[in-house]
Amino acid sequence: MQSVAFKKIDSVTLKKWLHDGQEIALLDVREHGQYGQAHLFYVASTPYSKLETEVDRLVQRKNVRMVLVDQDESLAQQAAKKLVARGYTDIQILRGGVKAWSTAGYELFAGVNLPSKTFGELAEHAFNTPRISAQELNQKIMSGEDLVILDGRPFTEYKKMSIPTAICCPNGELPLRIDTLVKDIQTTIVINCAGRTRSIIGAQTLINLGIKNKILALENGTQGWTLAGLMLEHDQTRRHALTLEQETSPAQRERATKLALKHAVTLISKGTLEQWMKDTARTTFLCDVRTPEEFADGSLAGAINTPGGQLVQATDQFIGVRGARIVLCDDDGVRAPAMSSWLAMMGWEVAVLENAFADLAAMPRPANVSIRHPDEPENIPSSGIDAACRSGAQIIDVRSSMKYRQGHLMGARWSIRQKLREHIENQPSGSVIVISDEKDVAYAAVQELKEAGVSEVRVNMDQPDDWLAAGLKVQNTPEIPPDRDCIDYLFFVHDRHDGNHAAALAYLAWETNLLNQIDEQELNSYKLPQKKTNRNYS
Repeated sequence: MQSVAFKKIDSVTLKKWLHDGQEIALLDVREHGQYGQAHLFYVASTPYSKLETEVDRLVQRKNVRMVLVDQDESLAQQAAKKLVARGYTDIQILRGGVKAWSTAGYELFAGVNLPSKTFGELAEHAFNTPRISAQELNQKIMSGEDLVILDGRPFTEYKKMSIPTAICCPNGELPLRIDTLVKDIQTTIVINCAGRTRSIIGAQTLINLGIKNKILALENGTQGWTLAGLMLEHDQTRRHALTLEQETSPAQRERATKLALKHAVTLISKGTLEQWMKDTARTTFLCDVRTPEEFADGSLAGAINTPGGQLVQATDQFIGVRGARIVLCDDDGVRAPAMSSWLAMMGWEVAVLENAFADLAAMPRPANVSIRHPDEPENIPSSGIDAACRSGAQIIDVRSSMKYRQGHLMGARWSIRQKLREHIENQPSGSVIVISDEKDVAYAAVQELKEAGVSEVRVNMDQPDDWLAAGLKVQNTPEIPPDRDCIDYLFFVHDRHDGNHAAALAYLAWETNLLNQIDEQELNSYKLPQKKTNRNYS
Protein backbone atom coordinates (compact mmCIF):
# COMPACT_ATOMS: atom_id res chain seq x y z
CA MET A 1 0.00 0.00 0.00
CA GLN A 2 1.30 3.42 -0.97
CA SER A 3 2.69 5.50 1.88
CA VAL A 4 0.38 8.32 2.99
CA ALA A 5 1.22 11.16 5.38
CA PHE A 6 -1.78 11.64 7.64
CA LYS A 7 -2.60 14.87 9.38
CA LYS A 8 -1.93 14.95 13.10
CA ILE A 9 -3.61 17.08 15.70
CA ASP A 10 -2.51 17.82 19.23
CA SER A 11 -4.51 17.12 22.37
CA VAL A 12 -5.52 20.75 22.94
CA THR A 13 -6.99 20.99 19.44
CA LEU A 14 -8.83 17.68 19.83
CA LYS A 15 -10.33 18.82 23.12
CA LYS A 16 -11.68 21.93 21.36
CA TRP A 17 -13.08 19.86 18.51
CA LEU A 18 -14.95 17.61 20.93
CA HIS A 19 -16.93 20.57 22.21
CA ASP A 20 -17.26 22.79 19.12
CA GLY A 21 -20.72 21.47 18.19
CA GLN A 22 -19.59 19.96 14.89
CA GLU A 23 -19.68 16.28 14.04
CA ILE A 24 -16.62 14.22 14.92
CA ALA A 25 -15.87 10.51 14.85
CA LEU A 26 -13.32 9.84 17.59
CA LEU A 27 -12.15 6.24 17.29
CA ASP A 28 -9.81 4.19 19.48
CA VAL A 29 -8.25 1.53 17.27
CA ARG A 30 -6.56 -0.44 20.04
CA GLU A 31 -7.98 -3.78 21.11
CA HIS A 32 -10.75 -3.87 23.69
CA GLY A 33 -8.53 -4.77 26.64
CA GLN A 34 -6.13 -1.92 25.91
CA TYR A 35 -8.93 0.56 25.27
CA GLY A 36 -10.71 -0.42 28.48
CA GLN A 37 -7.68 0.27 30.66
CA ALA A 38 -7.33 3.96 29.73
CA HIS A 39 -9.14 5.93 27.03
CA LEU A 40 -10.70 9.28 26.19
CA PHE A 41 -14.21 10.00 27.44
CA TYR A 42 -16.01 10.34 24.09
CA VAL A 43 -14.08 7.75 22.10
CA ALA A 44 -15.75 4.81 20.35
CA SER A 45 -13.93 1.48 20.46
CA THR A 46 -13.07 0.23 16.95
CA PRO A 47 -10.49 -2.54 17.44
CA TYR A 48 -8.01 -2.94 14.61
CA SER A 49 -8.80 -6.67 14.52
CA LYS A 50 -12.22 -5.85 13.03
CA LEU A 51 -11.74 -2.22 12.11
CA GLU A 52 -13.51 -2.09 8.77
CA THR A 53 -16.69 -3.73 10.02
CA GLU A 54 -16.88 -1.57 13.13
CA VAL A 55 -16.26 1.69 11.27
CA ASP A 56 -18.80 0.85 8.57
CA ARG A 57 -21.34 0.37 11.35
CA LEU A 58 -20.39 3.31 13.57
CA VAL A 59 -19.42 5.97 11.01
CA GLN A 60 -21.77 6.00 8.06
CA ARG A 61 -20.71 9.25 6.37
CA LYS A 62 -17.38 8.89 4.57
CA ASN A 63 -16.47 12.60 4.69
CA VAL A 64 -17.08 13.09 8.42
CA ARG A 65 -14.27 14.62 10.48
CA MET A 66 -12.44 11.64 11.99
CA VAL A 67 -9.69 11.34 14.60
CA LEU A 68 -7.92 8.05 15.32
CA VAL A 69 -6.41 7.35 18.73
CA ASP A 70 -4.03 4.66 19.93
CA GLN A 71 -1.16 4.33 22.39
CA ASP A 72 1.57 6.09 20.43
CA GLU A 73 0.40 6.72 16.81
CA SER A 74 1.86 3.53 15.28
CA LEU A 75 -1.36 1.50 15.11
CA ALA A 76 -3.38 4.56 14.15
CA GLN A 77 -1.18 4.96 11.10
CA GLN A 78 -1.97 1.40 9.99
CA ALA A 79 -5.65 1.91 10.67
CA ALA A 80 -5.74 5.18 8.74
CA LYS A 81 -4.40 3.44 5.63
CA LYS A 82 -7.18 0.86 5.84
CA LEU A 83 -9.82 3.55 6.23
CA VAL A 84 -8.53 5.61 3.29
CA ALA A 85 -8.89 2.47 1.19
CA ARG A 86 -12.41 2.20 2.58
CA GLY A 87 -13.27 5.66 1.28
CA TYR A 88 -12.95 7.88 4.36
CA THR A 89 -11.52 11.24 3.40
CA ASP A 90 -11.01 13.44 6.49
CA ILE A 91 -8.73 11.44 8.81
CA GLN A 92 -6.51 12.86 11.53
CA ILE A 93 -4.34 11.08 14.10
CA LEU A 94 -3.97 12.23 17.69
CA ARG A 95 -0.31 13.18 18.02
CA GLY A 96 1.33 11.06 20.71
CA GLY A 97 -1.81 8.98 21.36
CA VAL A 98 -3.34 8.58 24.80
CA LYS A 99 0.04 9.21 26.42
CA ALA A 100 0.09 12.73 25.01
CA TRP A 101 -3.54 13.29 26.03
CA SER A 102 -2.69 12.46 29.63
CA THR A 103 0.50 14.55 29.52
CA ALA A 104 -1.59 17.52 28.33
CA GLY A 105 -3.53 17.29 31.58
CA TYR A 106 -6.68 15.61 30.31
CA GLU A 107 -8.33 12.65 32.00
CA LEU A 108 -8.08 9.05 30.83
CA PHE A 109 -10.87 6.70 31.87
CA ALA A 110 -10.98 2.98 32.55
CA GLY A 111 -13.96 0.78 31.71
CA VAL A 112 -16.52 0.90 28.93
CA ASN A 113 -19.54 2.96 27.84
CA LEU A 114 -18.29 6.03 29.69
CA PRO A 115 -20.84 8.63 28.49
CA SER A 116 -23.74 6.31 29.33
CA LYS A 117 -22.37 5.09 32.66
CA THR A 118 -21.64 8.64 33.77
CA PHE A 119 -25.09 9.71 32.68
CA GLY A 120 -26.67 7.00 34.82
CA GLU A 121 -24.85 8.29 37.90
CA LEU A 122 -25.87 11.87 37.08
CA ALA A 123 -29.47 10.80 36.56
CA GLU A 124 -29.60 9.18 39.99
CA HIS A 125 -28.47 12.45 41.58
CA ALA A 126 -30.68 14.63 39.39
CA PHE A 127 -33.87 12.64 40.01
CA ASN A 128 -33.01 11.21 43.42
CA THR A 129 -34.05 7.78 42.12
CA PRO A 130 -35.33 5.63 45.01
CA ARG A 131 -33.41 2.44 45.64
CA ILE A 132 -33.44 -0.70 47.71
CA SER A 133 -30.52 -2.75 49.04
CA ALA A 134 -30.05 -6.43 48.31
CA GLN A 135 -30.71 -7.33 51.95
CA GLU A 136 -33.98 -5.38 52.02
CA LEU A 137 -35.14 -6.89 48.74
CA ASN A 138 -34.32 -10.41 49.89
CA GLN A 139 -36.38 -9.86 53.03
CA LYS A 140 -39.34 -8.74 50.92
CA ILE A 141 -39.02 -11.80 48.69
CA MET A 142 -38.81 -14.16 51.67
CA SER A 143 -41.82 -12.57 53.37
CA GLY A 144 -43.92 -12.89 50.22
CA GLU A 145 -44.64 -9.19 49.76
CA ASP A 146 -46.58 -8.01 46.70
CA LEU A 147 -43.53 -7.43 44.54
CA VAL A 148 -42.40 -7.71 40.93
CA ILE A 149 -38.69 -7.69 40.07
CA LEU A 150 -37.88 -6.77 36.48
CA ASP A 151 -34.40 -7.31 35.08
CA GLY A 152 -33.60 -4.46 32.69
CA ARG A 153 -30.87 -6.30 30.77
CA PRO A 154 -31.14 -8.21 27.46
CA PHE A 155 -32.24 -11.83 27.75
CA THR A 156 -28.74 -13.21 27.02
CA GLU A 157 -27.34 -11.37 30.05
CA TYR A 158 -30.32 -12.27 32.21
CA LYS A 159 -29.86 -15.99 31.52
CA LYS A 160 -26.30 -15.92 32.86
CA MET A 161 -27.38 -14.78 36.30
CA SER A 162 -30.52 -13.27 37.78
CA ILE A 163 -32.14 -12.25 41.04
CA PRO A 164 -34.56 -14.93 42.37
CA THR A 165 -38.10 -14.44 40.95
CA ALA A 166 -36.92 -11.70 38.55
CA ILE A 167 -38.50 -11.46 35.10
CA CYS A 168 -36.44 -10.30 32.12
CA CYS A 169 -37.82 -7.08 30.66
CA PRO A 170 -35.11 -4.92 29.07
CA ASN A 171 -35.42 -1.23 29.88
CA GLY A 172 -36.47 -0.32 26.36
CA GLU A 173 -39.47 -2.64 26.68
CA LEU A 174 -40.66 -1.32 30.05
CA PRO A 175 -42.83 1.53 28.68
CA LEU A 176 -44.68 -0.94 26.46
CA ARG A 177 -44.90 -4.00 28.73
CA ILE A 178 -45.33 -2.60 32.24
CA ASP A 179 -49.14 -2.52 32.16
CA THR A 180 -49.22 -6.23 31.34
CA LEU A 181 -46.50 -7.27 33.76
CA VAL A 182 -47.85 -5.26 36.71
CA LYS A 183 -51.64 -4.92 36.85
CA ASP A 184 -52.08 -3.79 40.46
CA ILE A 185 -51.13 -0.26 41.49
CA GLN A 186 -50.27 -1.60 44.97
CA THR A 187 -47.52 -3.88 43.65
CA THR A 188 -43.96 -2.70 44.34
CA ILE A 189 -41.75 -2.70 41.25
CA VAL A 190 -37.99 -3.27 41.54
CA ILE A 191 -35.68 -2.86 38.54
CA ASN A 192 -32.28 -4.52 38.55
CA CYS A 193 -29.30 -4.97 36.27
CA ALA A 194 -25.78 -6.32 36.80
CA GLY A 195 -24.48 -3.12 38.36
CA ARG A 196 -26.02 0.33 38.62
CA THR A 197 -26.84 2.13 35.36
CA ARG A 198 -29.73 0.10 33.98
CA SER A 199 -31.28 -0.29 37.44
CA ILE A 200 -31.36 3.50 37.77
CA ILE A 201 -32.50 4.25 34.21
CA GLY A 202 -35.16 1.51 34.22
CA ALA A 203 -36.69 2.58 37.51
CA GLN A 204 -36.58 6.27 36.58
CA THR A 205 -38.15 5.54 33.18
CA LEU A 206 -41.26 4.21 34.88
CA ILE A 207 -41.30 7.11 37.34
CA ASN A 208 -40.91 9.65 34.52
CA LEU A 209 -43.78 8.01 32.63
CA GLY A 210 -46.02 8.58 35.62
CA ILE A 211 -46.47 4.97 36.72
CA LYS A 212 -48.12 5.22 40.16
CA ASN A 213 -46.65 2.11 41.78
CA LYS A 214 -43.83 2.25 44.28
CA ILE A 215 -40.74 1.90 42.07
CA LEU A 216 -37.23 1.11 43.28
CA ALA A 217 -33.81 0.50 41.71
CA LEU A 218 -31.86 -2.43 43.16
CA GLU A 219 -28.70 -0.90 44.54
CA ASN A 220 -25.65 -2.34 42.73
CA GLY A 221 -27.69 -4.99 40.90
CA THR A 222 -26.61 -8.62 40.80
CA GLN A 223 -23.17 -7.61 42.04
CA GLY A 224 -24.68 -6.09 45.16
CA TRP A 225 -26.69 -9.29 45.60
CA THR A 226 -23.61 -11.52 45.62
CA LEU A 227 -21.64 -9.08 47.77
CA ALA A 228 -24.43 -9.40 50.33
CA GLY A 229 -23.79 -13.15 50.43
CA LEU A 230 -26.98 -14.02 48.54
CA MET A 231 -27.31 -16.61 45.78
CA LEU A 232 -28.19 -15.77 42.20
CA GLU A 233 -30.19 -17.97 39.86
CA HIS A 234 -28.84 -19.16 36.52
CA ASP A 235 -30.34 -20.23 33.18
CA GLN A 236 -33.77 -18.82 33.99
CA THR A 237 -36.20 -18.20 31.13
CA ARG A 238 -38.76 -15.88 32.69
CA ARG A 239 -39.28 -12.99 30.31
CA HIS A 240 -41.88 -10.63 28.91
CA ALA A 241 -44.08 -12.01 26.15
CA LEU A 242 -42.44 -11.65 22.75
CA THR A 243 -45.77 -10.64 21.25
CA LEU A 244 -48.13 -8.10 22.76
CA GLU A 245 -51.06 -9.60 24.63
CA GLN A 246 -53.19 -6.57 23.76
CA GLU A 247 -53.10 -3.57 21.43
CA THR A 248 -51.14 -0.54 22.54
CA SER A 249 -53.51 1.85 24.26
CA PRO A 250 -53.86 5.59 23.53
CA ALA A 251 -52.91 6.21 27.17
CA GLN A 252 -49.57 4.42 26.70
CA ARG A 253 -48.78 6.40 23.57
CA GLU A 254 -49.88 9.66 25.16
CA ARG A 255 -47.69 9.32 28.25
CA ALA A 256 -44.63 8.33 26.17
CA THR A 257 -45.11 11.17 23.69
CA LYS A 258 -45.68 13.63 26.51
CA LEU A 259 -42.37 12.57 28.05
CA ALA A 260 -40.53 12.98 24.74
CA LEU A 261 -41.96 16.45 24.14
CA LYS A 262 -41.08 17.49 27.68
CA HIS A 263 -37.42 17.01 26.71
CA ALA A 264 -37.74 18.84 23.37
CA VAL A 265 -37.65 15.71 21.20
CA THR A 266 -38.76 16.38 17.63
CA LEU A 267 -41.49 14.28 16.01
CA ILE A 268 -40.78 13.90 12.30
CA SER A 269 -42.42 12.46 9.19
CA LYS A 270 -40.96 10.03 6.69
CA GLY A 271 -40.45 12.92 4.29
CA THR A 272 -38.21 14.70 6.77
CA LEU A 273 -36.33 11.48 7.46
CA GLU A 274 -35.66 10.98 3.74
CA GLN A 275 -34.23 14.50 3.49
CA TRP A 276 -32.00 13.93 6.51
CA MET A 277 -30.73 10.59 5.24
CA LYS A 278 -29.73 12.22 1.92
CA ASP A 279 -27.88 15.08 3.63
CA THR A 280 -24.17 14.70 2.83
CA ALA A 281 -23.16 17.31 5.43
CA ARG A 282 -24.83 15.69 8.45
CA THR A 283 -24.98 12.16 9.83
CA THR A 284 -28.34 10.64 10.72
CA PHE A 285 -28.62 7.32 12.51
CA LEU A 286 -32.00 5.60 12.07
CA CYS A 287 -32.44 3.41 15.14
CA ASP A 288 -35.08 0.71 15.41
CA VAL A 289 -35.57 0.33 19.17
CA ARG A 290 -37.71 -2.80 18.98
CA THR A 291 -36.48 -6.23 20.09
CA PRO A 292 -33.87 -8.11 18.05
CA GLU A 293 -36.56 -10.68 17.18
CA GLU A 294 -38.86 -8.00 15.75
CA PHE A 295 -36.01 -6.36 13.88
CA ALA A 296 -34.97 -9.68 12.33
CA ASP A 297 -38.45 -10.02 10.83
CA GLY A 298 -38.00 -6.78 8.92
CA SER A 299 -37.34 -3.08 9.42
CA LEU A 300 -36.99 0.20 7.60
CA ALA A 301 -34.29 0.51 4.96
CA GLY A 302 -31.12 1.87 6.52
CA ALA A 303 -32.19 1.15 10.10
CA ILE A 304 -29.92 -0.37 12.71
CA ASN A 305 -31.24 -2.36 15.65
CA THR A 306 -30.63 -0.54 18.90
CA PRO A 307 -32.91 -2.11 21.52
CA GLY A 308 -34.00 0.93 23.51
CA GLY A 309 -32.45 0.15 26.84
CA GLN A 310 -29.12 -0.79 25.31
CA LEU A 311 -29.00 2.39 23.22
CA VAL A 312 -29.09 4.42 26.43
CA GLN A 313 -26.82 1.99 28.30
CA ALA A 314 -24.12 1.81 25.62
CA THR A 315 -24.66 4.62 23.13
CA ASP A 316 -21.04 4.50 21.98
CA GLN A 317 -21.50 0.91 20.80
CA PHE A 318 -24.11 2.03 18.26
CA ILE A 319 -23.33 5.68 17.45
CA GLY A 320 -19.77 6.54 16.46
CA VAL A 321 -20.24 10.19 15.50
CA ARG A 322 -20.48 12.78 18.24
CA GLY A 323 -22.92 15.49 17.16
CA ALA A 324 -24.91 13.22 14.82
CA ARG A 325 -28.70 13.19 14.62
CA ILE A 326 -30.48 10.16 16.03
CA VAL A 327 -33.94 9.15 14.81
CA LEU A 328 -35.77 6.46 16.79
CA CYS A 329 -38.55 4.31 15.38
CA ASP A 330 -40.91 1.59 16.59
CA ASP A 331 -44.27 0.16 15.53
CA ASP A 332 -46.21 1.07 18.67
CA GLY A 333 -45.60 4.76 19.38
CA VAL A 334 -44.44 3.98 22.91
CA ARG A 335 -40.89 2.65 23.03
CA ALA A 336 -39.23 5.19 20.72
CA PRO A 337 -40.60 8.35 22.38
CA ALA A 338 -39.95 7.02 25.89
CA MET A 339 -36.33 6.18 25.11
CA SER A 340 -35.82 9.38 23.13
CA SER A 341 -36.26 11.37 26.33
CA TRP A 342 -33.10 9.85 27.77
CA LEU A 343 -31.03 10.48 24.65
CA ALA A 344 -32.14 14.11 24.70
CA MET A 345 -31.01 14.38 28.31
CA MET A 346 -27.68 12.87 27.27
CA GLY A 347 -27.23 15.84 24.93
CA TRP A 348 -28.06 14.21 21.58
CA GLU A 349 -30.12 15.81 18.83
CA VAL A 350 -32.88 13.22 18.76
CA ALA A 351 -36.15 12.77 16.88
CA VAL A 352 -38.92 10.18 16.74
CA LEU A 353 -40.27 8.94 13.40
CA GLU A 354 -44.06 9.00 13.55
CA ASN A 355 -46.05 6.13 12.03
CA ALA A 356 -42.79 4.48 11.13
CA PHE A 357 -44.22 1.15 10.03
CA ALA A 358 -47.59 2.25 8.67
CA ASP A 359 -48.61 0.94 5.25
CA LEU A 360 -45.54 -1.23 4.82
CA ALA A 361 -46.73 -4.45 3.21
CA ALA A 362 -43.27 -5.98 3.23
CA MET A 363 -40.37 -4.71 5.27
CA PRO A 364 -36.87 -5.59 4.01
CA ARG A 365 -34.93 -7.94 6.21
CA PRO A 366 -31.86 -6.18 7.64
CA ALA A 367 -28.57 -7.02 5.98
CA ASN A 368 -25.63 -7.91 8.20
CA VAL A 369 -22.81 -5.38 8.04
CA SER A 370 -19.85 -7.33 6.71
CA ILE A 371 -16.50 -6.56 5.14
CA ARG A 372 -16.84 -6.77 1.37
CA HIS A 373 -13.93 -8.65 -0.17
CA PRO A 374 -13.41 -9.04 -3.90
CA ASP A 375 -11.81 -12.43 -3.33
CA GLU A 376 -13.34 -14.98 -1.00
CA PRO A 377 -10.60 -16.57 1.16
CA GLU A 378 -10.07 -20.23 0.53
CA ASN A 379 -11.62 -22.51 3.12
CA ILE A 380 -9.81 -25.55 4.46
CA PRO A 381 -11.91 -28.26 6.13
CA SER A 382 -10.80 -29.71 9.45
CA SER A 383 -10.07 -32.98 7.68
CA GLY A 384 -7.40 -31.26 5.59
CA ILE A 385 -5.51 -29.46 8.37
CA ASP A 386 -3.24 -32.32 9.42
CA ALA A 387 -1.91 -32.87 5.88
CA ALA A 388 -1.42 -29.13 5.39
CA CYS A 389 0.65 -28.90 8.57
CA ARG A 390 2.82 -31.82 7.50
CA SER A 391 3.49 -29.84 4.33
CA GLY A 392 4.72 -26.88 6.33
CA ALA A 393 1.61 -24.77 6.97
CA GLN A 394 1.43 -23.01 10.30
CA ILE A 395 -1.80 -22.47 12.21
CA ILE A 396 -2.68 -19.04 13.59
CA ASP A 397 -5.75 -18.77 15.80
CA VAL A 398 -7.32 -15.30 15.75
CA ARG A 399 -10.32 -16.09 17.94
CA SER A 400 -10.55 -14.30 21.27
CA SER A 401 -7.73 -15.02 23.69
CA MET A 402 -10.20 -16.53 26.17
CA LYS A 403 -11.58 -18.97 23.59
CA TYR A 404 -8.03 -19.95 22.67
CA ARG A 405 -7.31 -20.70 26.31
CA GLN A 406 -10.42 -22.84 26.56
CA GLY A 407 -9.52 -25.02 23.59
CA HIS A 408 -7.37 -24.76 20.48
CA LEU A 409 -5.69 -26.99 17.94
CA MET A 410 -2.42 -28.54 19.04
CA GLY A 411 0.36 -26.46 17.52
CA ALA A 412 -1.83 -23.42 16.83
CA ARG A 413 -0.45 -20.06 17.83
CA TRP A 414 -2.72 -17.33 19.15
CA SER A 415 -2.42 -13.97 17.47
CA ILE A 416 -4.37 -10.85 16.67
CA ARG A 417 -4.38 -8.69 13.56
CA GLN A 418 -1.93 -6.06 14.76
CA LYS A 419 0.57 -8.78 15.78
CA LEU A 420 0.33 -10.95 12.65
CA ARG A 421 3.21 -9.39 10.73
CA GLU A 422 5.46 -9.73 13.76
CA HIS A 423 4.57 -13.40 14.12
CA ILE A 424 5.15 -14.12 10.45
CA GLU A 425 8.57 -12.44 10.58
CA ASN A 426 9.52 -14.59 13.55
CA GLN A 427 8.20 -17.78 11.99
CA PRO A 428 8.14 -17.37 8.21
CA SER A 429 5.94 -19.68 6.19
CA GLY A 430 4.53 -19.74 2.72
CA SER A 431 1.27 -21.18 3.97
CA VAL A 432 -0.92 -20.17 6.90
CA ILE A 433 -4.19 -21.58 8.19
CA VAL A 434 -6.28 -18.97 10.00
CA ILE A 435 -8.61 -20.26 12.71
CA SER A 436 -11.55 -17.95 13.45
CA ASP A 437 -15.17 -17.97 14.55
CA GLU A 438 -15.99 -14.52 13.14
CA LYS A 439 -16.03 -14.09 9.38
CA ASP A 440 -14.97 -10.46 9.35
CA VAL A 441 -12.13 -11.03 11.80
CA ALA A 442 -10.91 -13.91 9.66
CA TYR A 443 -11.04 -11.90 6.45
CA ALA A 444 -9.20 -8.98 8.04
CA ALA A 445 -6.46 -11.38 9.17
CA VAL A 446 -6.24 -12.89 5.70
CA GLN A 447 -5.82 -9.44 4.18
CA GLU A 448 -3.10 -8.57 6.69
CA LEU A 449 -1.19 -11.79 6.03
CA LYS A 450 -1.35 -11.42 2.25
CA GLU A 451 -0.10 -7.84 2.50
CA ALA A 452 2.77 -9.20 4.61
CA GLY A 453 3.74 -11.50 1.75
CA VAL A 454 2.26 -14.86 2.78
CA SER A 455 1.55 -16.69 -0.46
CA GLU A 456 -1.19 -19.04 0.69
CA VAL A 457 -3.76 -18.25 3.39
CA ARG A 458 -6.70 -20.52 4.11
CA VAL A 459 -9.45 -20.21 6.72
CA ASN A 460 -11.03 -22.75 9.04
CA MET A 461 -14.11 -21.65 11.00
CA ASP A 462 -15.01 -24.97 12.62
CA GLN A 463 -15.58 -25.57 16.33
CA PRO A 464 -13.45 -27.72 18.70
CA ASP A 465 -15.95 -30.58 18.38
CA ASP A 466 -15.45 -30.52 14.60
CA TRP A 467 -11.68 -30.67 15.05
CA LEU A 468 -11.98 -33.65 17.38
CA ALA A 469 -14.31 -35.40 14.95
CA ALA A 470 -11.63 -34.96 12.25
CA GLY A 471 -9.05 -36.66 14.49
CA LEU A 472 -7.20 -33.48 15.41
CA LYS A 473 -5.82 -32.86 18.88
CA VAL A 474 -7.33 -30.04 20.95
CA GLN A 475 -5.73 -28.63 24.07
CA ASN A 476 -6.63 -26.03 26.65
CA THR A 477 -4.06 -23.64 28.09
CA PRO A 478 -5.59 -21.63 30.98
CA GLU A 479 -2.55 -19.35 31.22
CA ILE A 480 -1.54 -19.11 27.57
CA PRO A 481 -1.60 -16.51 26.20
CA PRO A 482 -0.53 -14.83 29.45
CA ASP A 483 -2.72 -12.04 30.79
CA ARG A 484 -0.34 -9.35 29.55
CA ASP A 485 -0.85 -10.53 25.94
CA CYS A 486 -4.66 -10.74 26.14
CA ILE A 487 -5.11 -7.25 24.75
CA ASP A 488 -8.58 -8.13 23.48
CA TYR A 489 -9.97 -8.93 26.95
CA LEU A 490 -10.83 -6.45 29.68
CA PHE A 491 -10.38 -8.36 32.95
CA PHE A 492 -11.57 -5.34 34.90
CA VAL A 493 -15.11 -5.68 33.51
CA HIS A 494 -15.50 -9.44 33.23
CA ASP A 495 -13.98 -10.76 36.46
CA ARG A 496 -16.72 -9.15 38.56
CA HIS A 497 -19.23 -11.71 37.27
CA ASP A 498 -17.06 -14.73 38.12
CA GLY A 499 -17.44 -14.60 41.89
CA ASN A 500 -14.53 -12.20 42.31
CA HIS A 501 -15.76 -9.91 45.11
CA ALA A 502 -12.70 -7.66 44.94
CA ALA A 503 -13.34 -7.09 41.22
CA ALA A 504 -17.03 -6.37 41.88
CA LEU A 505 -16.19 -3.85 44.59
CA ALA A 506 -13.60 -2.18 42.34
CA TYR A 507 -16.11 -1.97 39.50
CA LEU A 508 -18.83 -0.41 41.63
CA ALA A 509 -16.32 2.08 43.06
CA TRP A 510 -15.31 2.94 39.49
CA GLU A 511 -18.93 3.60 38.50
CA THR A 512 -19.71 5.85 41.45
CA ASN A 513 -16.46 7.81 41.04
CA LEU A 514 -17.02 8.70 37.38
CA LEU A 515 -18.72 11.95 38.34
CA ASN A 516 -15.56 13.09 40.11
CA GLN A 517 -13.45 12.39 37.02
CA ILE A 518 -15.30 14.31 34.31
CA ASP A 519 -14.53 17.95 33.66
CA GLU A 520 -16.97 20.87 33.42
CA GLN A 521 -17.33 20.62 29.63
CA GLU A 522 -18.19 16.95 29.83
CA LEU A 523 -20.61 17.58 32.69
CA ASN A 524 -22.33 20.43 30.87
CA SER A 525 -22.84 18.36 27.72
CA TYR A 526 -25.67 16.57 29.52
CA LYS A 527 -29.14 18.14 29.63
CA LEU A 528 -30.60 16.77 32.82
CA PRO A 529 -33.34 18.82 34.49
CA GLN A 530 -31.11 19.58 37.47
CA LYS A 531 -27.51 19.04 38.44
CA LYS A 532 -25.74 18.93 41.72
CA THR A 533 -23.39 21.88 42.00
CA ASN A 534 -21.08 20.20 44.47
CA ARG A 535 -18.66 18.19 42.35
CA ASN A 536 -17.96 15.68 45.14
CA TYR A 537 -20.48 12.96 44.27
CA SER A 538 -19.03 10.28 46.53
